[in-house]
Amino acid sequence: MAKSGKSRNEQTSKDVASIAAKGLKNPGSLTNAEIRKLAGTALTQAPDNPKGKR
Repeated sequence: MAKSGKSRNEQTSKDVASIAAKGLKNPGSLTNAEIRKLAGTALTQAPDNPKGKR
């Protein structure tokens, strides 16, 4: 099995964590930039899919 190159110690930044907390309290208060930042963080922390499976 090939290594993904990602560290197992990745942590969400304080900035992204505060945006997530804000979104949980009041989802309508998030800006498009904040939503994109959260989505980017979630996608980079998601496990890789094996090739050929979707």
